[in-house]
Amino acid sequence: MTVWLVGAGPGDPGLITARGLELVRRCDALVYDRLVAPELVAEAPADALAISRQGLDQEQISALLVDLASQGLEVVRLKGGDPFVFGRGGEEALGLAEADVPFEVVPGVSALAAVPAAAGIPLTHRGLSAQVRVVSGRSADGEVELGPVDGAETLVLFMALNELGSLCERLVTLGLDPSTPAAVIARGTRRDQEVVVADVSGIANAAAGLPGPALVVVGEVVRLRERLRGSEDSSQLYFSQPVG
Repeated sequence: MTVWLVGAGPGDPGLITARGLELVRRCDALVYDRLVAPELVAEAPADALAISRQGLDQEQISALLVDLASQGLEVVRLKGGDPFVFGRGGEEALGLAEADVPFEVVPGVSALAAVPAAAGIPLTHRGLSAQVRVVSGRSADGEVELGPVDGAETLVLFMALNELGSLCERLVTLGLDPSTPAAVIARGTRRDQEVVVADVSGIANAAAGLPGPALVVVGEVVRLRERLRGSEDSSQLYFSQPVG
């Protein structure tokens, strides 16, 4: 028995790794996130247990993984993006380790790089940004930690759509030029991806009404989007073929 913590990628089902897809196709039980592409869930064997984690808290998910493994099943825990990038994979791995359940982490393509790339935005670019800072827009104690802003860096905000207005105000208070460009990328890498670009002072209003999940990119690299997006518009991207 083994529990495999597998990254499903950022949305497009074709972005799962070959190793991850192999494990999905031969598992006995599949526990999957709400945002995992249904095409990937359908890749599990017909007789495999397929369990959505929807409605379960983190403690219940960890207990479920231990229970399934204790039944002698090969379990795939299919997580959006990469398990260890705001995926709480570390918590699940610790729970398995404490229960003496064998596990292995299979990295996935993280939204961190894939979603901006699908929108034509490089995270780093010579002369514009030599460093990237990643921040969660949510915090266990309700206060998101934001440090002083370096104008030569790219800031990537996960899970920040609902608090975008207040976060941008704080960034400006910390010294970020309010004319700094920002982008909100909703449903990144998927066929229904939407991208909104504005300066930091106006991005919250511009992105109002966008659906989640969404990633926010702040920095001068956003200006490259118009030159690097090619023939793409907000509804027509080049995607991989569906798995199958």
